[in-house]
Amino acid sequence: MTKDEMTYLKGIVRNIPDFPVPGVQFKDLTTLFKDPKALKMLEQAMLELYQGKGVTKVVGIESRGFIGGSMLAVHLGAGFVPVRKPGKLPAETIKKSYAKEYGTDTIEIHSDAITPDDIVVIHDDLLATGGTMLAAYELVKSMNPKKVYINFICGLEFLHGRDVLPQDVEVTTLFDF
Repeated sequence: MTKDEMTYLKGIVRNIPDFPVPGVQFKDLTTLFKDPKALKMLEQAMLELYQGKGVTKVVGIESRGFIGGSMLAVHLGAGFVPVRKPGKLPAETIKKSYAKEYGTDTIEIHSDAITPDDIVVIHDDLLATGGTMLAAYELVKSMNPKKVYINFICGLEFLHGRDVLPQDVEVTTLFDF
């Protein structure tokens, strides 16, 4: 991704003060998704990161991770696996609870979603404190895939979310605030 593309993307991210709770400056990435030029830039940048790495599954975290994750899976010829809130997946699941910047939550994945032969990219839109991604990583890792990559559209560096993620896993963000 070029510096001009990064500047363009950062420039259209909308800030929502005091959402979902007072004191949080929410970075609304839906402004990227509704802009065709931005969406194409995101698609190309993610594809460049993972093309040729043998990715067989892309795991997207509910709900905005479904957007970029699905795009990436299609272009890589990989399967897409959703990670969802409890009670949303119809078959047998495994779950993980975690702390996030303004409370606690739980996520689930189908227990048969990942195999030991898989090379996985776990994708979400935003890296804040890292709690959601760490929980998703632990769920995926419990299924013993060959390799796991972690990807975000953007990161909030001041929250140090990378610090909670495993040091031996490649973690990428397309841009950071």
